[in-house]
Amino acid sequence: MNRAEYEEMEARRIERNLEYLDAGVVFIDLKAVYIDEGVRIGKGTVIYPCVVLEGDVEIGENCTIGQNTRIKDSIIGNDTSIQSSVILESKVGNETSVGPFAYLRPNSEVGSHCKVGDFVEIKNSRLDDGAKAAHLTYVGDSDVGKKVNLGCGVVFVNYDGSKKYRSVVEDGAFIGCNVNLVSPVHVGKDAYIAAGSTITNDVEDGALYVARSKGKSIEGWVEKRGILKK
Repeated sequence: MNRAEYEEMEARRIERNLEYLDAGVVFIDLKAVYIDEGVRIGKGTVIYPCVVLEGDVEIGENCTIGQNTRIKDSIIGNDTSIQSSVILESKVGNETSVGPFAYLRPNSEVGSHCKVGDFVEIKNSRLDDGAKAAHLTYVGDSDVGKKVNLGCGVVFVNYDGSKKYRSVVEDGAFIGCNVNLVSPVHVGKDAYIAAGSTITNDVEDGALYVARSKGKSIEGWVEKRGILKK
């Protein structure tokens, strides 16, 4: 590509962005956004700098697409906020918050009124309406019900080295911090998983599941071993 060809391509890109501006889309910096031809964006949506919208993308009305976000072949509902995140071949509902630094891999679906927070990765999974994964969580090959809370550090352990397995978490369940769900497992409705547990069996509706050893303190151990430098 020579300079003239590049300048022509840039002119077409800016012209497309101006068409979105005329249709009610708001740009913080119109020249610092890349939007493929055919992308649909609803009125009142705000696009921040360094956003890339690729392929078959549809974004609803009154959304916020924060800086450094990449969305490819995906659908975003109305009144949803995406902050510094990557969304590939997935769907996000209405009034949902994604990011910063979230990663939705292909075939993921996040419902309405959900929260997918910082450093959360979702792959080939569904989070139903009202579900929350606030930070540092991996959801792979799983179905998460309505109003489920996934604590910090929850991991769906979906791969055994040769095959991938699917887990289900029913509506209203609470999954505590640093829980490993070793697929395939089924967590019942309104069940409660204690923090630090590793789940290898199904959990009944409304049950408390605790899977961790009892801690103990050995007095004087550090001094006796002499492992701390003075």
